[in-house]
Amino acid sequence: MDFASKNNVLCLLDMGHFHPTENVADKISSLLLFNDSLALHVSRPVRWDSDHVLKLNDELQEVCDELVKCNALEKTYIALDYFDGSINRVAALIIGARNMQKALLKALLTPWDLLKKAQDEMNHTKVLVLQEEIKTLPWNEVWEEYLKTQNVANEHDWYEDVLKYENEVLKKRG
Repeated sequence: MDFASKNNVLCLLDMGHFHPTENVADKISSLLLFNDSLALHVSRPVRWDSDHVLKLNDELQEVCDELVKCNALEKTYIALDYFDGSINRVAALIIGARNMQKALLKALLTPWDLLKKAQDEMNHTKVLVLQEEIKTLPWNEVWEEYLKTQNVANEHDWYEDVLKYENEVLKKRG
């Protein structure tokens, strides 16, 4: 990180290669203090082996929250990786890409300005109240509407399309 900053080289945070107890999200705001932009290789580590299908988990959500809170979306290059030889690769791509989009959507829908105001006012009770209310915001309804407006299969239908593609195209490749 220091080399990249010192030599004006884009720093890459590869989520799959950090220690399992490290939180990549914690590094984003610090890096942006010294760099104009950064790159993320977003993957899910599994026992020190990286590049597994992204799950919509706390770690992914914290990274997306930090990107939005730091107003860093336009200064961050995001690359996804979702290899898993045990599942359908097309499904892996769809699952990983959609989970990244969902985490970004949730972060963009979060009322960070209200949380910041309560924190700046040292109103810790209000911060806790807001944090708990945010957990039940109807972000999934926004996601489903987004899929409709993009004319993309919803969460219940895309898998059938993948199975059809696998049977009609992929299996014929040998």
